[in-house]
Amino acid sequence: MLVLVVDSSTPAVTAALAEIATDGVTIRAQRRTVDARAHGELLAPQVAAVLAEVHARSADLGAIVAGLGPGPFTGLRVGLVTAATMGQALGVPTYGVCSLDAVGHPAAAGEPVLAASDARRREVYWAVYDGAGERIAGPDVDVPAVVAERARDLGATAMVGDGAHRYADVLGLPLRAEPRYPSAAALAGLAAERVRAAAPGERLVPLYLRRPDAVAATGRKSVLP
Repeated sequence: MLVLVVDSSTPAVTAALAEIATDGVTIRAQRRTVDARAHGELLAPQVAAVLAEVHARSADLGAIVAGLGPGPFTGLRVGLVTAATMGQALGVPTYGVCSLDAVGHPAAAGEPVLAASDARRREVYWAVYDGAGERIAGPDVDVPAVVAERARDLGATAMVGDGAHRYADVLGLPLRAEPRYPSAAALAGLAAERVRAAAPGERLVPLYLRRPDAVAATGRKSVLP
């Protein structure tokens, strides 16, 4: 089955086509551009590009997989709105994957690992995974010093992700260079069992973890003296 994979939870805007078969997952085309300010401008052209690369049409898709975050409000909603809209228009199921899982799960190699992404405001989104890649804490958002303490308490012996790179000195664990951002292969792999089983499509609920930076005004200010 041909599956579209999208993620916009981090500065890396990702679109890919994955072929999910009974014996594994193959990425047939992918695009990734790291730009924290251009999620809306980049994602749709990247979707079109990966479809064109394999000479496929959107009607050829059997499912859509999307990273649910956590991530900043503006960027994250671009990927989820795109996935939900396409799923509804095409009549195909949508499946969500915690974006941190696509960083922490493949990085775990027999030892607990911390996955962290940049949450801005000098905070990180984080989760900890055991040696088998199962999430044992998070996702959550905290300042790096708090995350460092939690990760040590949970036995993490390494760290990955863009947040880990940005706050390596505070987090204080051995840093692995990759994965820095959620990969299309990991996102597709984590959803593959549901795709193969033709599980019912899921509502794509974003993991914002906190309120957006911009909020509507709660009252009116008088302009009279």
